[in-house]
Amino acid sequence: MTRIAILGSGNVARALAGPLAARGHAVVLGSRTPGGSTWGGDGVAVASPADAAARAEIVVNALPGAVSVRALADLRGSLAGRILVDVANGVRIGDDGFATELLHPGSSLAEQIQAALPATFVVKALNTMHVSLMADPGSLPTPPTAFVSGDRAEARRAAGRFLADLGWRPEWVVDLGGLVTARWTETFPLVVRPLVGALGPVPFGLAIAH
Repeated sequence: MTRIAILGSGNVARALAGPLAARGHAVVLGSRTPGGSTWGGDGVAVASPADAAARAEIVVNALPGAVSVRALADLRGSLAGRILVDVANGVRIGDDGFATELLHPGSSLAEQIQAALPATFVVKALNTMHVSLMADPGSLPTPPTAFVSGDRAEARRAAGRFLADLGWRPEWVVDLGGLVTARWTETFPLVVRPLVGALGPVPFGLAIAH
């Protein structure tokens, strides 16, 4: 059993929390209004972000990309020494709800988070697919690929075990190496709008054929 904190209480947090708790992990949602949260899910606790992070071995950033750096920097002490799996994307959202541009050109959200949290081991993952596939990758005829980026090899391996608990087979996971490679995967949201226009509003993710 691993103690996992998920920061956020939106669709991404809900998609991950239930399956992780069902696999026997101790899952806590970090919410700014823990007493007012209407959902924790079976076996999922709710606490303040600082309390959730302080008691976790792995922390998941499921906050919107636009607020992630500022919100996580406020938790620097609680996140020290933790593995932080960042599933957000640093993009500006247009009026139609789709990404229009990168917030950190020449860098990435993951790198900005790492700079703000030097004592935390940041790993980028699960940011190149629809939220419904994050814990159910086998639901599509062609499974998506989960790309993993991070500067510490052991943190990337821990993220790989985390992905396995969400149903990801080893052959569906690609370790890209250092966190600088997140610059590539974080461009994925920019192609979502034209893909939805071509395919319709169906779940999809990026997959590598080899």
